[in-house]
Amino acid sequence: MSEDHRSTDEVTFDVPDDDVFDAKAYAPEDYVTLAVFWVLAFDVFLQFFSRYVLGNSIAWTEEMARYLLVIVGFLGSAMAVRKCSHIAVEFFYRYMPGIVGRTMSTLVDLVSIAFYLAIGWVTFKLANQTDSMMVSVDIPKSLLYYVVLIGYVLMIFRAVQAMIRHWREGTSELMFTDDKR
Repeated sequence: MSEDHRSTDEVTFDVPDDDVFDAKAYAPEDYVTLAVFWVLAFDVFLQFFSRYVLGNSIAWTEEMARYLLVIVGFLGSAMAVRKCSHIAVEFFYRYMPGIVGRTMSTLVDLVSIAFYLAIGWVTFKLANQTDSMMVSVDIPKSLLYYVVLIGYVLMIFRAVQAMIRHWREGTSELMFTDDKR
């Protein structure tokens, strides 16, 4: 048997540096969404533990997991609107002249804001009309709808911010400028 003797100078490990945490890249809704996500993770773990380890499921964990997932989804949507990472068809922007692309970007911004306003209004009306309680916990369902409404209000706010930024910069994330091609 031959032993491979190497000095420590010959062995190197290339470990990439971690990204530096930049608090400015995150908004308050990001932290709230993260906190709700961890409450959801704990709830799902509690449900798994009680069902498969203890053999007796805690009744409210399944319902709360559903509602917490809805909350994470709508607050997370506000994050997506802020980062302009929502679903969009970028194909057409590649072949459009600058002014047409900018016009289309403005139209997309306006339609998005109108959609968030309309659905937010419907959510507000639904929250005001809902009198029922959640099944396993004594919390009104309207509370969930109000949290969804907060998500839509945040989406409207972030979409207006994005539209203003697009107007000031003369471009949007959908458009390909010369340095992005």
